[in-house]
Amino acid sequence: MKRILLMAALSLLPLAGSAQQILSLEDCRRMAIEGNKDLEQARTQVEMAGYDRKIAFANYLPQVSAIGTYQYIDKNISLLSENMSETLLNAGTLLQNRLNMGMQGLQQVIMSNPILAQELANSPLWQTVFKAASSADIATGINAIGAEINNAFTVDIHNIFAGGVTLKQPVFVGGKIINANRVAKLAEELARQRYSQEYQQVVVDVDQAYWQIVSVANKKQLAESYADLLHHMEKDVNIAVDEGVSTESDALQIKVKANEADMLLTKATNGLILAKMLLCKQIGLPLDSEITLADESLGSIPVPEVAPRKDIDAVYADRPEIRSLDLAAQIYDGKANMIRADMMPKVAVTAGYLVTNPNLQHGIQHKFAGTFNAGVMVEVPIFHGFEALNKTRKARAEASLYRSKLEDAKNLINLQVSQLYTQQDEAQKRLVMAESNLKNAEENLRKATIGFEAGVVDANTALAAHTAWLQAHSEYIDAGVELQMNKTNLQKAEGEMNVEL
Repeated sequence: MKRILLMAALSLLPLAGSAQQILSLEDCRRMAIEGNKDLEQARTQVEMAGYDRKIAFANYLPQVSAIGTYQYIDKNISLLSENMSETLLNAGTLLQNRLNMGMQGLQQVIMSNPILAQELANSPLWQTVFKAASSADIATGINAIGAEINNAFTVDIHNIFAGGVTLKQPVFVGGKIINANRVAKLAEELARQRYSQEYQQVVVDVDQAYWQIVSVANKKQLAESYADLLHHMEKDVNIAVDEGVSTESDALQIKVKANEADMLLTKATNGLILAKMLLCKQIGLPLDSEITLADESLGSIPVPEVAPRKDIDAVYADRPEIRSLDLAAQIYDGKANMIRADMMPKVAVTAGYLVTNPNLQHGIQHKFAGTFNAGVMVEVPIFHGFEALNKTRKARAEASLYRSKLEDAKNLINLQVSQLYTQQDEAQKRLVMAESNLKNAEENLRKATIGFEAGVVDANTALAAHTAWLQAHSEYIDAGVELQMNKTNLQKAEGEMNVEL
């Protein structure tokens, strides 16, 4: 059983060791870029701008649409008035009545002339015609014809079906489509430049947090060494006091310095914890994660290579801020042209195919039938209260404003780059001086320690040597970190950071 427990404990040792993450500067940058919410939003803005560009391009293409409809109407449409419709429906009856009245009148005329009445009475042909005219039924047939004519002028619209396909192709819209596409492309590039700004700022923040940890970690090691030296001196002085070689005053001085060293170590420890928490937040790890940086345990800060100074015009061309302002000015120029296009004539070609039921192609037929149509549409704006004119002037004023901001930004960037190169020269000189001072302080400390242990150097001199060594080492670390941060800031200022999207 004990053997099993021992094997299980040994198997957990690699897992315990792997909980400590060792991160390089590139690892921290990559993790921060992948998990930064602002960068994610900037990437989404670039994606949205790409869709806007595709939407603008779609205006070059014809617009095709289809429509279908059904309507129920409770009343039909008649092309005849009520009196005319009534007349048609009773045309046979009216004609029959008039014919009967005519025959009656003719009979009265004949009866009033005895000679004519006698002759017609003796005529078989007349008797046949008279009987036929008197007994003829023409009302039914003519009423039927009138009803057919009335129905022909009545449109059944109780159920109406219609459908169609239309095509519209813009031919000339005052350059609005061309300028819209140009503005959309500029807006997409502007979104990319804003992403570049966010990207570079994330890199600068991570680098600053990274090298801050390296600085604090090295100073913590100095504080540990300084505290160990003072505690060792404290033991030696206490022994010397017991032997009567040193005084109580010497022992108290060293004890005070040892306490100060312990406090310095505590501050460095707490500062390192806070610095790592800040880096964990930036790279998307839990704040209590156990991390170790690849450069954390170095004896000295690596000195970056100094790149040759970049031409200021090339800096302007590569800085996303300059490109953003220039793009913004071009965008407002394009918007001014788009607004101006609203004051120009517009020409479009249209075509369509319409299907209806009932249809009127050959009278009124209750079946589907269609027709094709094509035409040219021209729209000429005449007066709209100078709205488009004032919008154009506003867009041009905004473009002028961004060009003014562009000139101010160039002056500030020129000043920023010059300051960073000045700081770089100062940091290089400070590093050389700090390295020389560190060598002298280490040699002075070595001699003071040997002399103090031999009893030929007093405690104050030994303490001063330790303090000088601590200060020289701290200044050497600060100079190295300053050079590292200056390199990152110069890369950002000159637009030399490689941005991945």
